[in-house]
Amino acid sequence: MESQVRGGTRWKRFAVVMVPSVAATAAIGVALAQGALAASFSVSGQSFKVTADRLDGTGFSQYGAIDQGYTLKGEKTAHPVAVSAFRNATISNMCQSVVTPDIPLVGTVSLKLTAGTGGKKVEADNLYIDVEDLSADATFRNIDIGVAAKDANKGPGIAKGDQANPYGFAQQADSATLTDVKQTAWATTAGTFKLSNLKMSLHKGANECY
Repeated sequence: MESQVRGGTRWKRFAVVMVPSVAATAAIGVALAQGALAASFSVSGQSFKVTADRLDGTGFSQYGAIDQGYTLKGEKTAHPVAVSAFRNATISNMCQSVVTPDIPLVGTVSLKLTAGTGGKKVEADNLYIDVEDLSADATFRNIDIGVAAKDANKGPGIAKGDQANPYGFAQQADSATLTDVKQTAWATTAGTFKLSNLKMSLHKGANECY
């Protein structure tokens, strides 16, 4: 059985699938360290944007959760997210960007990262993506919609430390393919993340992937 979904999605609808982001850090206060940490960490006050031409994943599941974190002023806050998990995933032509505003003496600075270009692919396993917004064309194979989160066993399961209701809504599939992906995310974790043709650059002003 195959299911196709097209269009924009918000977390409240527990969307379809999301693509991963890359963890990286740069000087002058532009940080993306959240992708390298456990799911129980506090997210930063900056979401990040990701695009990809194509994502192919196996062992997919998705459930709702809450990311605890901070604003850029240090105030505590929380973000409702749809967590998409893959046992294995490959990604073509990935771009990730984050904008840091109001840096003293510098102004707004953007960090942009690309990987999986030139015919090579980004590879990941045990991948979790905490997303609040997504648009893509998606195809799911052998999909189950409406299972309890704790029983979604086609994917890697609920991430350790995630604030998620194990009896809440979830969906799962044997595999998924997404094309023309655009997303905004708060965090990403992975067991391994192989970035082919990795390139990172800093830009003054807003310079985002989309």
